[in-house]
Amino acid sequence: MSRICDLTGKKAITGNKVSHSNRKTKRRFNPNLQVKKFFLPETGEWITLKVSTSALKTINKIGITDAITRAILKGSL
Repeated sequence: MSRICDLTGKKAITGNKVSHSNRKTKRRFNPNLQVKKFFLPETGEWITLKVSTSALKTINKIGITDAITRAILKGSL
């Protein structure tokens, strides 16, 4: 199960973990993903998406159908 947002395409990035002595080791910054079920009123069915919390804010603002069409136009879905 990959850690990639279904709508925005956000995924894990790498960086350095810096200790108190300034020693650097590699680490990963994972996105804040949530598995949510959404109801599509046009088709009358439920879909399950793994979305980031920023995508949830976008869905709350513009609606699920507009968010899906934006993702299709952008090419991430």
